[in-house]
Amino acid sequence: MSQGIGESIADYLNHARAERGLSANTVAAYRRDLGRYRDFLASRGIGTLAEVTPVEVTEFVRELAVGRAPASVARHVVSVRNLHQFVAEEGLTPTDPAADVSPPRLERRLPKALPVDVVAAILEAPDTDTVEGLRDAALLELLYGTGARVSEVCGLDVDDLTDALDGRDSGLRLLGKGGKERAVPLGSYAAAAVQAYLVRARPQLAAHAVRPSPALLLNSLGRRLSRQSAWAVIQRAAAGAGVTQDVSPHSLRHSFATHLLDGGADLRVVQELLGHSSVATTQIYTLVTIEHLREVHAAAHPRAR
Repeated sequence: MSQGIGESIADYLNHARAERGLSANTVAAYRRDLGRYRDFLASRGIGTLAEVTPVEVTEFVRELAVGRAPASVARHVVSVRNLHQFVAEEGLTPTDPAADVSPPRLERRLPKALPVDVVAAILEAPDTDTVEGLRDAALLELLYGTGARVSEVCGLDVDDLTDALDGRDSGLRLLGKGGKERAVPLGSYAAAAVQAYLVRARPQLAAHAVRPSPALLLNSLGRRLSRQSAWAVIQRAAAGAGVTQDVSPHSLRHSFATHLLDGGADLRVVQELLGHSSVATTQIYTLVTIEHLREVHAAAHPRAR
């Protein structure tokens, strides 16, 4: 008897988590996408993946395209293709009906890097005479100073900073996507902000906790600062700095990469610092710097226009 679609999806998600080391957020996104796919197949009377043909996969993609952004459709297609590839390789289906179904082409958007003076204004916005301001300053300096993802910074424990703050050569170790670890240098500004927070603010925040937390960054209840709260910190700092453009945690990460390349950093070094598995992902930042060069050239050269 063929395996039901729900069971096949569960097996694939277990494989994605245990064997491929995908993050909890990625697995959750796949679960939502494949749940929608399961419901679509059920509406057509299909109960096993062995019954699926390229026609159903194509119809699912066509139906998704109505009212959804291309990026969302593309992610669904990747989820479905990965599922079918997995069950085919496991011998649960005779063929892979999704192998030739391609996601929609996405418009390549350049990351929005903030000018250096704007970043500086944001980093200086928190009121470091307050407990929350010291924490916010540490968060912002860590994000821009290391180029870390907001989830990586919020996931740091106090013990993770020991070696880096002691000035040892090991740097700050970050746990990235798929459980991959990398080491990044901790600059003097970030180190000073973290030291000030640990001495003058964290003990007061920790005093509100029901049970002790190892987390570096704490909220007002003494619990680990969430990504959503970190986002709010950045928005608040941007507003305090008088920045009207949209600023997110990724804005600081993009700015970190772009400013490094503008300063002459090697692309491979930036790739390592960002934790990109492929240099092709990092290369989009070279387009940003070229665009910046064009703007400077157009504004400054007498024969540029």
